[in-house]
Amino acid sequence: MKTDVLIIGAGPAGASAALTLRHRNKTVAVVANAPESSSLYKAPLIANYPGVKLTGPEFQQALLDQMAEEGVELIHGRALSVMNLGETFGIAVGNDFHEATAVIIAAGITRESAYKGENEYVGKGVSYCATCDGMLYKGKNVAVIGTSSEAREDMEFLRSIGCDVLELTGSEGIEIRGEDKVTSIVAGGEEHEVACVFILKDTISLSKLVQGLEYSNGAIVVDSDMATNIPGIFAAGDCVGKPYQVGKAAGDGNVAALSASSYVENKNK
Repeated sequence: MKTDVLIIGAGPAGASAALTLRHRNKTVAVVANAPESSSLYKAPLIANYPGVKLTGPEFQQALLDQMAEEGVELIHGRALSVMNLGETFGIAVGNDFHEATAVIIAAGITRESAYKGENEYVGKGVSYCATCDGMLYKGKNVAVIGTSSEAREDMEFLRSIGCDVLELTGSEGIEIRGEDKVTSIVAGGEEHEVACVFILKDTISLSKLVQGLEYSNGAIVVDSDMATNIPGIFAAGDCVGKPYQVGKAAGDGNVAALSASSYVENKNK
């Protein structure tokens, strides 16, 4: 499936961007995690956005409903990677692949820190998608750190292809070890030989999602048009820095959408 713009994140920034793009007659898809995984959903009351006084779950559902009414395609799952294909971008969501002319990152902030050894072995025995990479480790010992809603399904898949699966919750003092590739994992003071560690979080660190994206103090660097250092990729909301406020996120999303709309139109000339 190909769209004009794919948006990663269904919060205030992502929803604002999606609605603006639809009003500019652009085709739009939004990748959305389960609402319960967002910090917005956990808010007892949204009281700092003009004209709105709703609970977090009510506000989140209102955003989803409005996007659906405007013809935005909602893709439920985790965005795993964004790849530059030249004229378009390829976006992996679970084991599905989507294509878009432009991308807006509105994924909020990832508060989870990396496990010891995680960053060193990405692509060398650390994976974020069991259905994507599982067949590379068919019949081998693997570990699954299951902190996402999809962890159980992914573990069943790995067992179905003959893997001996070590289940971990992520709270056992984990360290991933290896040489040229992963060879073992330490959890709860015990070392286990494994060929791969599947880390199934609800969100992927943005530095792993898009290679080459520029950051400063943990935030994506954007200009006044919400453009990143990669042409065709824009960002909005909490992921571009403070203040972490609903109103600011919605404004960012609107600007990012206008910029992405112009980018798509220039591409289509």
